[in-house]
Amino acid sequence: MKTIVVVGNGMVGYKFCERFVVKERSKNYKLLVFGEEPRPAYDRVHLSKFFKNSDAKALEMAPHSWYAKNNIELITNERVTDIHRGTKTITTLSEKEYTYDYLVLATGSTPFVPPINGVEKEGVFVYRTIEDLEDMLAYAEKIKAKNPNAKAAVLGSGLLGLEATKAVIDMGLEPHVVEFSSKLMPRQLDLRGSNILQNKLESMNVTIHLSKNTNQILGDNSITGMEFGEYDKIDVEMLIISAGIRPRDELAKTCDLKIGTRGGIKVNNKMLTSDNSIFAIGEVALFNEMIYGLVAPGYEMADVAVHQILGNSDIVMNGDIDMSTKLKLIGVDVASFGEPFMPIDKGYSIIYENKTKDLYKRINISHDCTKLLGGILVGDVSDYNMLHQIYLNNLPIPEDAEELILGSRGGGSSFGNVLDIPDAAQVCSCENVTKGTICNLITAGTCENLADVIAHTKASTSCGGCKPMVVDLVNESLKSLGKEVKNVICEHFEYNRQELYGILKVKKITSFNEALDTCGKGDGCEVCKPLIASVFASLYNDTANKEDTIQDTNDKFLANIQRNGTYSVVPRIPGGEITPEKLITIGEVGKKYNLYTKITGGQRIDLFGAQLNDLPSIWKELIDAGFESGHAYGKSLRTVKSCVGSSWCRYGLDESASFAIELENRYKGLRSPHKIKGGVSGCIRECAEARGKDFGVIAVEGGWNLYVCGNGGATPKHALLLSEQIDNKTCIKYIDRFLMYYIRTAAPLMRTASWLDKLEGGIEQLKKVIIEDSLNINTELEQEMQSLVDVYECEWKQAIENEESKKRFSHFVNSNDRDDNLVFVPMREQKIPELWK
Repeated sequence: MKTIVVVGNGMVGYKFCERFVVKERSKNYKLLVFGEEPRPAYDRVHLSKFFKNSDAKALEMAPHSWYAKNNIELITNERVTDIHRGTKTITTLSEKEYTYDYLVLATGSTPFVPPINGVEKEGVFVYRTIEDLEDMLAYAEKIKAKNPNAKAAVLGSGLLGLEATKAVIDMGLEPHVVEFSSKLMPRQLDLRGSNILQNKLESMNVTIHLSKNTNQILGDNSITGMEFGEYDKIDVEMLIISAGIRPRDELAKTCDLKIGTRGGIKVNNKMLTSDNSIFAIGEVALFNEMIYGLVAPGYEMADVAVHQILGNSDIVMNGDIDMSTKLKLIGVDVASFGEPFMPIDKGYSIIYENKTKDLYKRINISHDCTKLLGGILVGDVSDYNMLHQIYLNNLPIPEDAEELILGSRGGGSSFGNVLDIPDAAQVCSCENVTKGTICNLITAGTCENLADVIAHTKASTSCGGCKPMVVDLVNESLKSLGKEVKNVICEHFEYNRQELYGILKVKKITSFNEALDTCGKGDGCEVCKPLIASVFASLYNDTANKEDTIQDTNDKFLANIQRNGTYSVVPRIPGGEITPEKLITIGEVGKKYNLYTKITGGQRIDLFGAQLNDLPSIWKELIDAGFESGHAYGKSLRTVKSCVGSSWCRYGLDESASFAIELENRYKGLRSPHKIKGGVSGCIRECAEARGKDFGVIAVEGGWNLYVCGNGGATPKHALLLSEQIDNKTCIKYIDRFLMYYIRTAAPLMRTASWLDKLEGGIEQLKKVIIEDSLNINTELEQEMQSLVDVYECEWKQAIENEESKKRFSHFVNSNDRDDNLVFVPMREQKIPELWK
């Protein structure tokens, strides 16, 4: 049995193992894998997700057990230090020696750290490993304890640099981006695209510093700032360096393998180095005199190396590597493909730019206007997959090429049918899955749906960029067989949410078991149970107390579970208005139960760290003081934010606080497909940020302007004008109709902004429905809303008044003991859960 030693257990090293073990002849080989880090391979592409939950396991490509199951010996926390080509052995840092028949170097790269004076100071980090992220999180807490408004800079604005900027935001620090070039993402975007991206980031309070050459890092032992020139500097308490990568080729130097002038182990199209027994793949490999920093080329290299070792010598690397990419950077969609920058001697560019919506689209076409050569998309990348396929497969383009980014004037698709692309077209470059493979799995009956195709091919499971096209191919293939394509809830209900909503309403079904018996099958699952609970709440204003066993955790316990298993309590404060007496009550409750308190962005006060056993007692004290549940845990109305309006402000044109309180009290407890937020501003200065809400009202001369379908979060969108200069009564009437129409027709977990995007006809169609009553349903919508308002009950109050209901608020089924495993650490005169290790 021959031995293959893989040095490096990153994404590409893991992919080599994954591709190798599925081959029939792999049984004739022993696979030995070395990883420097203390854990198995993990997903570096989505590294920023670690800042949301600090869960390293969630990023794992495969657990230790997968390696053992596939007879792979994985040695972690061990660095290989030398290669001895003459004896075909390697030596590790612990001075152990191992023999190989084939050696695969997948050592990846290391962050490039510019030789800046002071770069060794405390508070300067690179963005590469989970350990780097853990160190950043700990340091961020340290500097925030001294300065709650602490700032952090990211050096470099490439793909990884903007990922690091998202990490800075997630850590609660003021973000700054420092870039040597005169534009952001200089390798992917042209100046116009970069400007759109810059405007978008600056609107999210990211400060951009362009054309900056960092001279030194200021501070004694730890960083206090960055200096660019004698009178040009910024004050920051943390720096994350993301200035490019350098291949980890030091092992090759120990055994005289050929190395490029600027680093990287030279390989041919078989991924062979200058030694016929040694392969190099991923970011350490110099192929075509290039280091490729994207995951897809690395995966292709891994596949080629597998085939070469197993004797399939015809499988080699394509000399023309596609560096196209689509990413979401800090909530902004960005994509580039082919030749993003087009010299005039090569072709023409067609550009669409809309600064009001932060959109930029550019396509580059040949001089004869028959070929798509490349392009750039910022803000809206929904057409990326088809544009990419047209470019890759040299497909014909419309006579009016601008239709590719502006849409067909005839109202049809500019791209034709997705099935028109060649079977050989590569849809998922990460997993090397073609259009033909996906379609044939459906037409041959091997797979019956999207989930089957993904399980069979792993398409879309890596970077996820190809998912929309995979979905389209599956759906169109099913349609070509005459099968109905439905986006059903789950295996237990053969309906989408809108259909099920109608069935439950017409048949007056009021319990989950009745729903299963009438229009479902089986016992239900974690998908359909909370969804049907939400529909019941939308139909009858049932609270989560009625059937707590079908709720998700937050709804079941009427509170948001936190990362250490405690809960947060958020009482409703309509419009953000609160009396001193109620403020004192919240303070007394927080003090009595030792809760971390924080004012939220929705003008409420959040109490963190409540144990499950204490929730009923906390609620009783708050209810006795006149509070109700704030429904911060539910897919329901959260808040209606307001400014003080004409009550106090000299600019106010109307009573915004009073109107916000009226709206919040009207819609409190309203359950919906996703959370709903509102806002009321007393003038166009917009202090309540009403245009960032699902419904927003702004006072103007002559009444209120009503805006709908905006949201903040990961993909912020401005709300659009539904009606202007209307009175309070009309405004409420339109909001009633709008919310009920959304509740009736939206898909599960779909925000109003996404719902409007998918509504045929968009905002103009919505105006016809809500204002002109084009569907003749407005009377019904108003009556449904009023019936929900009339039967509202506070579910906290329900829970504490029912002894049977109170029994669920216990950590243990058979004991009243409290959770004694909770560990807290101090922070700024309060406490937080101990950080995960």
